[in-house]
Amino acid sequence: MSLIETIFPSANEVPSTWQLEAFIEQRAYLINGELHNWNGPMNEVISPVSLVKDGKLVPNSIGSTPLLTEKESLEALDAAVAAYNNGTGEWPTMAITDRIAHVERFLVEMKKQRNAVVKLLMWEIGKVLPDSEKEFDRTCLYMEDTIRELKNMDRRNAKFENEEGIIAQIRRVPLGVALCMGPYNYPLNETFSTLIPALIMGNTVVFKPAKYGVLLIQPLLEAFKNCFPKGVINIIYGRGRETVGVMMESGKIDVFAFIGTNKGASDIKKLHPKPHRLRSVLGLDAKNPAIILPDADLDIAVAEAVAGSLSFNGQRCTALKIIFVHESLISAFLPKFTAAVNQLAIGMPWDKGAKITPLPEPGKAAYLTALVKDAQQFGAEIVNENGGLVNDTFFYPAVLYPVNNKMRIYSEEQFGPVVPIVSYKDIAETVDYVVQSNFGQQLSIFGKNSATIGHLIDELANQVGRININAQCQRGPDMYPFNGRKDSAEGTLSVADALRAFSIRLLISTKDNELNKEIVQTIVREHQSNYLRLDYIF
Repeated sequence: MSLIETIFPSANEVPSTWQLEAFIEQRAYLINGELHNWNGPMNEVISPVSLVKDGKLVPNSIGSTPLLTEKESLEALDAAVAAYNNGTGEWPTMAITDRIAHVERFLVEMKKQRNAVVKLLMWEIGKVLPDSEKEFDRTCLYMEDTIRELKNMDRRNAKFENEEGIIAQIRRVPLGVALCMGPYNYPLNETFSTLIPALIMGNTVVFKPAKYGVLLIQPLLEAFKNCFPKGVINIIYGRGRETVGVMMESGKIDVFAFIGTNKGASDIKKLHPKPHRLRSVLGLDAKNPAIILPDADLDIAVAEAVAGSLSFNGQRCTALKIIFVHESLISAFLPKFTAAVNQLAIGMPWDKGAKITPLPEPGKAAYLTALVKDAQQFGAEIVNENGGLVNDTFFYPAVLYPVNNKMRIYSEEQFGPVVPIVSYKDIAETVDYVVQSNFGQQLSIFGKNSATIGHLIDELANQVGRININAQCQRGPDMYPFNGRKDSAEGTLSVADALRAFSIRLLISTKDNELNKEIVQTIVREHQSNYLRLDYIF
């Protein structure tokens, strides 16, 4: 019996704490401050965690979500447009302190749903328990940091400038109606990293959850409904072609926040009739390389490369997707790396210590198998024990060596547990790879020689958004900028950058004379404007 044949449990083997009480028929959707009940077709949610029943492995249907149509999508958009009301609606003109209070109230209600959301993260996308808990807690912390940074930003703007006889105050104001779409691998954290800044800056929002990781929004629907004015946040479900396209074609979307593939983003953006009006905040594909120099500390390089390439089964845009090892180290690196990979525990998301779990995308195991076979056709071998074994939705990590540019895996983002390793002779080979790549999110350099590393940094600084030294690629901390070049991103995200991404600077100015100064002073003194003011937010 192979290693993975018995990996899936029966229903009664699932710990009682993490069992789903019942099938979740999620028919509610939120438009204009009301939860509507959908009576039309539903999309079945199949968990990556299949179950053994009567000795056979069967798909595990855990719930369903609405397959809304163009009609409901346009209703949601109209609600957001009305709530924004050309920038004169209640939400965009609301005092910042009041908008903050709404978000804080939502955060309080959200924290009450921690257990429900964590459980659904495990069942819907196969994320291990510690990482599911971390995603929830990190999202809450992100919201708290966002509130803190908005207060700091407002304090910095609570002053007047006087240049060349022009008195001015600069404020940040909302852009309009935002369409927010998140990814399935971080359906809470990365979704909220655009959704919350968009809301708190005064935009109104239509939010469509990711293709997978949809049910976990259900415990938060009441909180969204109760904590924000009607029309400010609208939540719809369904297939993108039936819901997103018609909204973009209307030309009424002002901000497009999307985390997914560059092809998907391009297809949606092309539908907007006024492209120069549309601001895009995009997190897209990546093929982040690790470059292991001849003097690298092997223990550090192996530990970081294993975690970087296989955390959450490699289903992260920030994952290390290809590893370049100098030829002088390859014979020492390979056995250490494969041994470390084979030490990764496999199991279900709630199993203690599990690192490799089932994959949520239908057909993903078959896709990864095809990548492996293609690489083998051009000379690569699976160099780790059990590599590439498949059981239903489970794919055991496959380490491929030697990899070359004839193979799909060399340039194609696998987004899964296949690790291609390339042996290089001249560092120029790795530089050329980064330069020629369609992607430019991050890279990692492992070595000790400061002069060599410094030279590499200078050669690659204008190719990617982040260079990591002796560390895996990663997004955090959230206070640091997160971006990319080429087809990897558009715009920059961080706690501060996101607030700027979903707003624009407004300059309020007047000539420096007594009449104008008196007008401005009266407006400020008598609190006649939410924008022209000097009040200090504590």
